[in-house]
Amino acid sequence: MEVVGDDNVVVVVRTSHKRKSPEISRFPLNELNQDLLERVLSWLPTSSFLRLSSVCKRWKSTADSATFRRACSQVPAREPWFFMVDSRKPQSSIAFDSSEGNWKKLNRPPLFSAVDFIPVASSGGLICFHSNTAAGDFIVTNPVTGACHQLTSLPTPHPPILAIAMTSSKTGTFKVFVVSGELPNITFRQYNSGADQWEEEISLTRKSATKSSSSPVESEASDDDCTQYFLSKCGNVVSPEIQRSPSKQYSSVLTISRAAGDKILHFLSSSGTVVACNLTRRQFSEYPRLLPVFSEYSIDLVECGGEMYVVLLCDFLESCSVRVWSWDEKIESWRQVAAMPPHMSHKFYSKKADINCSGGGGGGKMFVCVSSGEMCCYVMCDLVGNEWVEVPQFYENGGEAKEFASALSFEPRIEASVN
Repeated sequence: MEVVGDDNVVVVVRTSHKRKSPEISRFPLNELNQDLLERVLSWLPTSSFLRLSSVCKRWKSTADSATFRRACSQVPAREPWFFMVDSRKPQSSIAFDSSEGNWKKLNRPPLFSAVDFIPVASSGGLICFHSNTAAGDFIVTNPVTGACHQLTSLPTPHPPILAIAMTSSKTGTFKVFVVSGELPNITFRQYNSGADQWEEEISLTRKSATKSSSSPVESEASDDDCTQYFLSKCGNVVSPEIQRSPSKQYSSVLTISRAAGDKILHFLSSSGTVVACNLTRRQFSEYPRLLPVFSEYSIDLVECGGEMYVVLLCDFLESCSVRVWSWDEKIESWRQVAAMPPHMSHKFYSKKADINCSGGGGGGKMFVCVSSGEMCCYVMCDLVGNEWVEVPQFYENGGEAKEFASALSFEPRIEASVN
């Protein structure tokens, strides 16, 4: 038996073993009891939820009910949306829907009108915003419904923030993690939405190295023997620190190790190395760099399917390369897992482009923003099949294409709670 939908009618197709032709019966959705109706509607694409209230009075009542939201929470996963960040207007309310392959305008939370907030982390159906004018202020919002909650401010004084990440659960609670300080003296705090407060600050100690590791490309000189130069996020070669754009200043990913269940927060240090903070064991370590010193490149981190990946854009042999790497714990070395086809990446050559990426949860999707003073490009990558597809530009009000600097992924869930 197969059940398919046709407007406001459910079509049931029964295949008989004795007869070759299927039996088809139709009945209106209004004949379903309330519980079954809510279950059927919960599987609609998220963009359809916003139109339920205009269908009829019963559907409007269903869309507003707590039991319908509970039914939506039973849907295991939804295709990710990517919240776009405009460097000139960080609070822009535009998202790319990866399931339908089009752009969506979202609700703008009212709290954003008072203070300048930028998106810094996401988890499940929620996005965390941080104020770049009031360093201790955070807002967590559901970008689909526009519901938002302002967190209790961080205790002051507090050291400079290095990374921000968050987790959320289907029970309606979430946590925000903030790593602060200056390497090697770093600490972290955790915000628990259930208690609406920040927990005590915890110091992280450097993990002792078990054996030496080598990067895919060996440097001719050690870090201690020479000055390190890196490509800044705005395209200028600087020494010795990377200057990140505001939307990616606290770029980090949070994963849970499959072996021990440890929470590990990864972020980029000011010199471009990947730092792994094991929040469960209260330790941190630095991975060996992927490229040798003096190399010009742009780098970002993503999380897909519970794994951390590093994406590198660099000029190489009169062309440009975009490659994805993962850290192999067994051999303690980097391993390449995907690469953009040369015919797509070549147009970035010599453009001093900045790369910003966002992973799409368990589906293996990665959204890539490549921008410079000369161009702006968006690409969707399927890491499982190593497939890269360029995303069409977003045109606002029929005018010129709008340029975004980066994106954060989230599951479009109307039931995701911020309280």
